[in-house]
Amino acid sequence: MDVLIRPMKLEDISQVHEIDVQSFSLPWPERSFRYELTENQTSRLWVAEVGDPGDARIVAMMVLWLILDEAHIGTIAVHSDYRRMGIGRKLLAHALLHAVDEGVASVFLEVRRSNHTAQSLYAQFGFTLDGIRPRYYQDTGEDALLLSLSGLQEASTRAHLLKILLSQSGEQALMGG
Repeated sequence: MDVLIRPMKLEDISQVHEIDVQSFSLPWPERSFRYELTENQTSRLWVAEVGDPGDARIVAMMVLWLILDEAHIGTIAVHSDYRRMGIGRKLLAHALLHAVDEGVASVFLEVRRSNHTAQSLYAQFGFTLDGIRPRYYQDTGEDALLLSLSGLQEASTRAHLLKILLSQSGEQALMGG
């Protein structure tokens, strides 16, 4: 299955929102994605799609904020029908490589303490635990783990990201944007 990773467009927002609603107990409203795409100059929004041109389906999305030489992952999710296929890995690697090209040296995120699948993904990239935000998630009062990855400007980190992007399941890496 070929996966195309490309910048999000306005016409993607309904599918992106559907993935967000399916994936999170506190999903973003559609207007938040629209704002990030059209008004927030620090946002980099990415989607992964599968299928033939003209009949493609958005199967994953990501929002990344760039502030000076740092990035913050606002959200990332894969449609439940396409999980455990390496699409989230490709999407994250692609977005981080583009962030490196824009001068980002480190990236940060919060993840639910109970989300072991996401934590495993981030560990594959070398993210480390920096701290805990107690009772961060309003719906359950669950703690957030604060993770970071530094050294993104190092050649070895870029090589690791490229390896992840190009190695998944023997798929051809298609990079749009």
